[in-house]
Amino acid sequence: MSGNRIGIGYDVHRLGGEGPLRLGGVEIAHDRGVIAHSDGDVLIHALMDALLGAMAAGDIGQHFPDSDPAYAGASSLHLLAQVMGLVQSRGFRVVNVDATIVCEAPRLAPHLPAMRQALDAVLACGVDAIGLKATTNEGLGAIGRGESIAVHAVALLASS
Repeated sequence: MSGNRIGIGYDVHRLGGEGPLRLGGVEIAHDRGVIAHSDGDVLIHALMDALLGAMAAGDIGQHFPDSDPAYAGASSLHLLAQVMGLVQSRGFRVVNVDATIVCEAPRLAPHLPAMRQALDAVLACGVDAIGLKATTNEGLGAIGRGESIAVHAVALLASS
């Protein structure tokens, strides 16, 4: 494969159980965490799907199935590192990623710089190439009722 490749990713998780909430590799104080097989980092899950999509390499469910007990409670940063190994083995590097986190609470703006730093430690593209935004769903649907959190992500890869 050569040239530039773009991929999109999306993930959503129900909120429930005890906090904290983990997003972008950062632990955020919140009264609820997410219901998930791994650590439930919905931001990293969407980014992994974007990276895998850019390579036409399936999705995270194919690479890290929730039916496999090996991934129970797994660190999403660790899983992202495995995806980055695939990115590199296929001759690509991350040019940039961009993601929008959609949730009603908690307020995420104060945590975005730490998320960018944690993600860059694995993506190695520079924090200036990691765009993160947070928004609400204006009280609409399951996200608006505070029942879930979702992330839309895009990744651009280039031949190394």
